[in-house]
Amino acid sequence: MSTSGTTPLGVQGITEGDIANYLAASPGFFERHAELLGSIQLTSPHGQRAVSLQERQMEMLRDKIKGLERQIVEMLRNGQDNVAIADKLHRWTHALMLTGNAADLPDVLVQELRHQFLIPQAAIRVWAGAEAFADLSFARAVGADARSFATSLAAPYCGVNTGFEAVQWLDDPVQAQSIALIPLKHDSQPVAFGLLVLASPDQTRYTADMGTEFLARIGEVASAALTRLLPAS
Repeated sequence: MSTSGTTPLGVQGITEGDIANYLAASPGFFERHAELLGSIQLTSPHGQRAVSLQERQMEMLRDKIKGLERQIVEMLRNGQDNVAIADKLHRWTHALMLTGNAADLPDVLVQELRHQFLIPQAAIRVWAGAEAFADLSFARAVGADARSFATSLAAPYCGVNTGFEAVQWLDDPVQAQSIALIPLKHDSQPVAFGLLVLASPDQTRYTADMGTEFLARIGEVASAALTRLLPAS
C-alpha cells in the first residue's frame, strides 16, 4: 500500500492513509466491530466540545439539509421571477397584437415596455418605414453612423452611456447613465430598419457583462410587430 502524502503513525510502518484505504475497501469493518463506533469522539464544528461519531454525522446531515433547503428556496424564487417576467412579456405582446392602427405601434410598444418592466426611459426610431409614416415622430431623421451601428449589432448592446446618438431621442438624455440598444431587423434582412433604446439613471441596470437573451427576444417581438410599418415588398 502506498504511504506517500500521509502522516506516519509509527506502528509497523502503517500510516493514516493505509488505515483510510483499508476502511474504504472494507465496508463491513464497523459492522463486525460495532463497539468501536460508540468510542469514537470528534470535535463538533459548532464548538470545541467532543461529540460521538453518530452525533457528528447528524450534525453533518442537518447542515446538508439546510443547504438543500436554501437551494430549494432559491429555485422557487427564481421560478416565481420567471413566471412574473413571462406574464409581463405576455401582456406587452398582447398590447401590440391589439393595436389596430400601425402608426400607433411604436408608441404602444415603448409605453407598454416601460410600464410592464419599469423602465425609466425608452425611445424608438424606424428609418425604413413606408412613406405614409414619414411625418411621425418615430420616423425622424437618424444619422448614418447610428444606422450603421444598429446593423452591426449581432446582439443588444448593454453598457454605460458614452454619447450614443440614440440617447438624444430620450426625454431626459442626461439621466441616461446605463443603456440598452436593441436593433430592429427583419428576419430575412441583415440590415437594421430601426433601433430601440432603453435607459436608466442606475449605472448597474444595463452592464456589459449582463446576459442579453431576454433583450434579444424583446427585439425579435418588436421587429415582428413593426414590420407593418415597412413598405410592401
